[in-house]
Amino acid sequence: MAVTQQEIENRLWDAADELRVAMPEAQYSSVIFPLMFWKYLSDTWEHQHEEFLADNEGLDGLSAEEAHEIEYRDYQSFEIPFLYPGTVQQRRASWSSILATITQPGLGKRVRASLQAIETANPDKFSRLFGSMTWTAEEVLPGEVLAAVMQAMDRTPKMHEGNMSHDVLGGAYEYLLKRFSDGSGTRAGQFFTPREVVELIVEVLEPKGFESVYDPTCGSGGMLIASANLLKARGGRGYTLSLYGQEAVPDMAGVARMNLFMHNLTQFQVEVGDTLKDPRFKKPDGSIAQFDVIVANPPYSQKWKPWTNDPRAIGGVAPRSSADWAFVQHMIASMGPKKGRAGVVLPHGVLFRGGQEAAIRKRVLEDDLLEAVIGLPANLFYSTTIPTCILVFRAPGTKAAERKDGVLFIDASKRFAKAKNRNIFTDADIADVVTAYRSSFDASNPVGPDGEGGLSARFVPTTEIVANGYDLNIGRYIKQAAVEQEDLDTLIAAYNIARAERQRTEQRMLAVLAAAGIEGFDD
Repeated sequence: MAVTQQEIENRLWDAADELRVAMPEAQYSSVIFPLMFWKYLSDTWEHQHEEFLADNEGLDGLSAEEAHEIEYRDYQSFEIPFLYPGTVQQRRASWSSILATITQPGLGKRVRASLQAIETANPDKFSRLFGSMTWTAEEVLPGEVLAAVMQAMDRTPKMHEGNMSHDVLGGAYEYLLKRFSDGSGTRAGQFFTPREVVELIVEVLEPKGFESVYDPTCGSGGMLIASANLLKARGGRGYTLSLYGQEAVPDMAGVARMNLFMHNLTQFQVEVGDTLKDPRFKKPDGSIAQFDVIVANPPYSQKWKPWTNDPRAIGGVAPRSSADWAFVQHMIASMGPKKGRAGVVLPHGVLFRGGQEAAIRKRVLEDDLLEAVIGLPANLFYSTTIPTCILVFRAPGTKAAERKDGVLFIDASKRFAKAKNRNIFTDADIADVVTAYRSSFDASNPVGPDGEGGLSARFVPTTEIVANGYDLNIGRYIKQAAVEQEDLDTLIAAYNIARAERQRTEQRMLAVLAAAGIEGFDD
């Protein structure tokens, strides 16, 4: 019987819930994802091993070396080696093998040894995959708690292709990422961008088959996976994309790698390091590597050590207090010259802050690199309640003719549905924003949709933005925002009138009281 999405998600959450006695929910992912991926690898390896044995019953006439060669040539795509080979303690580094020892002391050490052995045996595929594994230490996670987690996870159906699809498996992984973020607040939210925001960026950038997609702050890898999923949903082959990511936190880079594998995406490279300080993807000449599609949700207003001499710093260097524009500059440098495009989520401050950031904005607009600014609702994210925006860039000279020398502004700040912990951008909201983004705008009449349904759009010539001092504040250009400003002015005027009327009434009252010999009310 086919395994349902709900079934596997419930079982996996039962396993995660065993950790509640040992650590805060923000740390669950460091334990659950390595264990889940280890079980997936083990179940897959054992399923293939059984097929190998069934097809070669008896293995008559084959030596152990010959049998091993046939199995790994025709059946297995990775190796699960033996621990302590040649000793009385020899056992395979598989989930089922270690689970059989669950009542014996030193469970954490055996789990760690197994995961390290798998990494070592498959350096091209799984190098540094499982992260630091500090949770395997007894003082971090007591053996009895680890045993309870493993026993609960073992009740999950077998995780191999013969029993469940990669869509189900990947969906379960995404479910856990979202669940951990829902319950963990800021820390987990740093690495998990809400799926609807990811889908909007990917829909706008529209990756094509055999293109390269790069995320310089990839977190759990969601944007890379969404790119492949969109291509697949449109009848393409998601696996033809070449996926690249860099993540500063080693354990989270491992989560991203596991996430990609769970979604049956193998053409990827995820590197560890600070993208601004140590970009890992470079050309042979040492310059920044370039890609067809660049997507990112970098950490907002992060303090950083500014560049002293870096070719990425077009227009100037972002201030020490905020690396927002430095991430944008890196993404611009990463756009391929023929069809490179980039989409990044950032706080609204990048649109209007002065100083060095204003100088960078000026250069970006003068070079006609910015194609669109999309205003999103407040409280969409797990890590912040502030409203954010998506900036869309195109490589120099690659904008469509009708988009040259201007910027498309879309205000979707009113489009959301309320949920328990945050606001939700619905499928209909995404579809309407994408429709507005793809609409044509007459330069002589640059106003788009009139704001009905909570969405407004306008194509603004660069000359108008220059007249506003290169300020990109959406409220300067969108009709809906202007109407709201007018309403605010009306309210202020009404308040001032009411205040003046109250003061006149008070004066009359005090005069009447004074005439009656009653004084002291105006002290």
